[in-house]
Amino acid sequence: MLSNHIAHLHVPSSPTLSGDPRDGRTAFVTVSRPDLDQDAYRTTIERVTADGTARWTAGDHDSAPTLSPDGRSLAFLRVVADEHGGRNAQLAVAPVDGGEARVVTALPLGAGAPVWSPDSTRVAVTARFPEPGRYGSALPESDRRPAADAEAPRLITRLDFHVDGTGYLGDRLQQLVVVDVTDRDAAPVTTALTSAPCSLGSPTWYPDGTALVVTAPRDLGAVETHDEDLYRVDATDGTLALVVRTEGSAGASVFGPDGTLYYVGASHAEGRLVAEPEGLWAARPEAGETTAPTGSAAPVRLTARETVDVDGGPELHGEDVLVTVLDRGTATVRRVPAGTTTPLQLDALPTVLGGHVVVSGFAVDGDLLLATVGTPSSPGEVALVDLSADGAEPTTLTDLAAPLRDADGVRRIEELSGTSADGTPVHGWVVLPEGDGPHPVLRVVHGGPFGQDTWAFFDEAQVYASAGYAVVIGNPRGSGGYGLEHGRAVIGAMGTVDVDDVLALLDAALERPDLDAARVGIMGGSYGGFMTSWVAAHHGERFAAAWSERAVNAWDSFAGSSDIGWFFADAYVGADPEEQRRRSPLTYAGQVTIPFMVAHSEEDWRCPIEQGHRQFVALKRAGVDASFLVFPGEGHELSRSGRPQHRVQRFEHVLAWWAKHLPVTTVA
Repeated sequence: MLSNHIAHLHVPSSPTLSGDPRDGRTAFVTVSRPDLDQDAYRTTIERVTADGTARWTAGDHDSAPTLSPDGRSLAFLRVVADEHGGRNAQLAVAPVDGGEARVVTALPLGAGAPVWSPDSTRVAVTARFPEPGRYGSALPESDRRPAADAEAPRLITRLDFHVDGTGYLGDRLQQLVVVDVTDRDAAPVTTALTSAPCSLGSPTWYPDGTALVVTAPRDLGAVETHDEDLYRVDATDGTLALVVRTEGSAGASVFGPDGTLYYVGASHAEGRLVAEPEGLWAARPEAGETTAPTGSAAPVRLTARETVDVDGGPELHGEDVLVTVLDRGTATVRRVPAGTTTPLQLDALPTVLGGHVVVSGFAVDGDLLLATVGTPSSPGEVALVDLSADGAEPTTLTDLAAPLRDADGVRRIEELSGTSADGTPVHGWVVLPEGDGPHPVLRVVHGGPFGQDTWAFFDEAQVYASAGYAVVIGNPRGSGGYGLEHGRAVIGAMGTVDVDDVLALLDAALERPDLDAARVGIMGGSYGGFMTSWVAAHHGERFAAAWSERAVNAWDSFAGSSDIGWFFADAYVGADPEEQRRRSPLTYAGQVTIPFMVAHSEEDWRCPIEQGHRQFVALKRAGVDASFLVFPGEGHELSRSGRPQHRVQRFEHVLAWWAKHLPVTTVA
């Protein structure tokens, strides 16, 4: 894969189905394609058949398809222009058997993913509503719409006031919108059903269609909180009532046939806010509950906190519940059997869709499961599983990776195992270039730290391997997908066992004769950038150069500038300023002796650009051969979802850096 081959990254998402698509029934996905000419992403809704996908809607910015329960209509999001020049995703509905799509909302900042009512007559979405005079809206009793840099000042009194990728929160709360789609002549909906004093999310309809369940911060956000509860919203008047007081967080949910509400969430009972795996929970909410905690339903955890990390779902199959579970670099679909009343360990959850895959989404209809799946050779395909047959092999219906293979091929990935200094096993992979080697090596460290590298196609590793580098990736302690204790091992210990694991996996890779132990570089982003900065200062003699991107370099300023700094720094490092200094790579910048690239985005609110500023200045003052690469207009997610041209330019800079400091061909 070459830098500009990101245009061939055709990635499906949001699967939905009604019947078997191989027999002419309906199934749809969104397919996202980077467009380098337009420097944007084209998202199209495509119908899935036995022969692959075929474009179904006309828009280049359509997404989030959802079939109605009766299978007759498709709700989706379409980006449209309003009368003031704004462009937002609005709810649209189209008949499956043919006909024009109708845009049925005109919400000021657009809509979220649609959710159908059980009787297929209404669609619920979440939407943010701006304070007057902000985000392109008119001032009170005026037609004037101030530009972003001419808005009134914000008075901020809370710590939870902004988030990377979204921006400020308190002046555009997210509410619930319900649209009756049966009247084809109705004007587009512009208002919310609710007027909560906080943002609401993850709507799910009650089976009788009289109400919805939504997530909301505890006590409707009266004070800053990390806890979320489940509330009932009356579908007629929008009133809210607490129905499930959780042990911590809450997300997607679904009602079982007996009225049980299943939801995905994490426990905060031990006071942990980080490295806490999500699980499947069950509760029995009753209509008419009061908002008093004593009147809400008590949830029961159905998956074991020690071994199960739920990443997606829930969906029903009969009385069973299906969820996506992270496990050793995979994300597979597992079954939680009906009647479960106590937490089940990972090995007690039957696998529905497994192997070396990363399932990004799935939907169920009858005995069929439709999933979007990343594999070692593809960033995403659509697979179908027959749930009526235990252990049935999936049928892959698409070949969306064909343009990638045709352009430059896909480099192979091989599993690695190493042993850390204290005997702990370390798991990972090496992505290999063509040829016999010995190849120069890049040790690429993932972010998080509670994330994971996986078996799935990784565009960065593919680009570097195509350029001639062997790319070592893997999951040191602190990563997700290996059990509770593995993920919590770096709490209060960053820069210790995680460093041992990063180097141990590298050592295991360097035992291969096709890798050159004398030519190694290190790089990573976010927490991976922290690790790069730390390792360069403490083990720099092992590496030719370092590339540290969107990194945490100084915990003291991160705590006061990051969107999550007000709790994340204390949770992982502690509140003691001296301990924060000891755990900050910035403290050791003077120990760096190898060439060092600091890369950052100007609008990164997760690891603010001051983190890059401080590291670059400290390195230069220490006499290090350091450079600072700054991307305008981008946030923390540049390498994954930034502008396509910026992603290409980033790759070009990365390859130029390594060509200079770690050339593929050695010079005699």
